Amino acid sequence: MTRHQKTFALEPQSAPLSAEEQVVIYEARQILLRHLNQNPVLSSWQAVLDYCALTIRGEVERFHVFYLDRKNRLISDECLSTGTVDHVPVYPREVLKRGLGLNATALILVHNHPSGDPEPSRADITMTKEIQKGCKVLGLTLHDHIIVGIGQEVSLRARGEI
Repeated sequence: MTRHQKTFALEPQSAPLSAEEQVVIYEARQILLRHLNQNPVLSSWQAVLDYCALTIRGEVERFHVFYLDRKNRLISDECLSTGTVDHVPVYPREVLKRGLGLNATALILVHNHPSGDPEPSRADITMTKEIQKGCKVLGLTLHDHIIVGIGQEVSLRARGEI
């Protein structure tokens, strides 16, 4: 495991969560999201990973883009696409268009793998490189593409893919 992967101490539970537990988890996430919204500077790698672990989870693939200003403050966390259990369509043109509309100077791509395995697919890498090319042309910085699994995240930048 590299320093850019995070593992949680809790193991997945074999029994489904009760309705009460689901309510507690929902309420805890709402509290943490309020805290993050009041402190929107993603000032460290750990802050980015914590934000991803909190917000980019689910039973279907979701593709988010974190649009940042020049001081790496979060302008917007946009869910640009929701897919199926093993695929999410991504349109590089829409990613870049939204960034320009928000006056962002940098972005971080993030999506989840509901299977739990954050290993990037060839399609993940190809799409990231297409967006990276567009960013260069438009003067945007692509900081990273993070894939969220269960208990760990993988950085394409740390792997040398971008």
